[in-house]
Amino acid sequence: MNTLLPSLIQIRRDLHQIPEPGYKEFKTQSYLLNLIRQLPQERLEIRLWQTGIVVRVKGANPRKRIGYRADMDGLPIAEETTYPFKSIHEGYMHACGHDLHMTIGFGLLAHFAHHLIDDDLVFIFQPAEEGPGGAKPMLESDVLSDWRPDLIIALHIAPEYPVGTIATRPGILFANTSELFIDLKGKGGHAAFPHKANDMVVAASHLVTQLQTIVSRNLNPLDAGVITIGKITGGTKQNIIAEQARLEGTIRTFSLESMIKIKERIEALVKGIEWGFQCTADIDYGCSYAQVNNHAELTRTFMEWVRESNHATLIECEPAMTGEDFGYFLEEIPGFMFWLGVDTPYGLHHAKIEPNEEAIHVAVNLLTQYITWLSK
Repeated sequence: MNTLLPSLIQIRRDLHQIPEPGYKEFKTQSYLLNLIRQLPQERLEIRLWQTGIVVRVKGANPRKRIGYRADMDGLPIAEETTYPFKSIHEGYMHACGHDLHMTIGFGLLAHFAHHLIDDDLVFIFQPAEEGPGGAKPMLESDVLSDWRPDLIIALHIAPEYPVGTIATRPGILFANTSELFIDLKGKGGHAAFPHKANDMVVAASHLVTQLQTIVSRNLNPLDAGVITIGKITGGTKQNIIAEQARLEGTIRTFSLESMIKIKERIEALVKGIEWGFQCTADIDYGCSYAQVNNHAELTRTFMEWVRESNHATLIECEPAMTGEDFGYFLEEIPGFMFWLGVDTPYGLHHAKIEPNEEAIHVAVNLLTQYITWLSK
């Protein structure tokens, strides 16, 4: 494995240069397939699903299947790093660490292609985590029907933790999430005659303010929720009253009940906007992700093993409002996700994020040892 580690850095850099949107990871799939096909093939079976890849590694005396999942897609962000290996796809960037996730997944696969253990392993390279969500349809596909893992592991880079540190917890790690799109349509007109129009910029402004009262006034204060409107568009010119406006945002909660409550209140407030501003409105919740709910017993066993093995420093962290479609795997398969420290001042989805690549070695070393132990 030590001879493989330097090449993993180059693999990560190669992947960093070719970020692609969900279900369009064609170059990424081709690059990974080329690497996988260079490994010893005696115990490997490869299947494709859309732009994803599933690889089974046969064990010597399998009693269970251990799964590892890595996500593949990039984000529509113009890169601003200092890297000499920046993205060659203009307007797209691996700003959420999926380049590291895939590299770690391949590092594990390469190790176990050369080192036989008892149990079968299933490596899942999943497209479209950033949207519209590849986990649920991939899980339901024929590709995984007879290779479904008995337990599954995933990780996510964490800019705030130092390299050599991992963080996780039993139970809720990441939130339920839902996209939110609201379209308002009124009546446009000349800016000099507002009484003859229904201004959707004004309606949208009122609605944004009202939406911010839901968490503070409608949720149990002992629960937690977030409603963020990240984008507003409306109108065409400074002296034309806007006939249309669009709000785009996200909803996040730690309980399904709170998600339902928030959506009920959104719909009630939007009806009020329709009445008060004499307009029409449409709500689209886009794609929703299930909470990442770590299996308590498996997670505690993993945490105890990390503490005793000294392969990493372990932190038991608080839940985060982060969204991750790995939650759909955990609804069907016992398993867990953990944060991997990458020590960078810029956060996830930031154009300047530069994860410390030494974290790749930490994760590969940690998980090869843990999976080997788990298979004994």
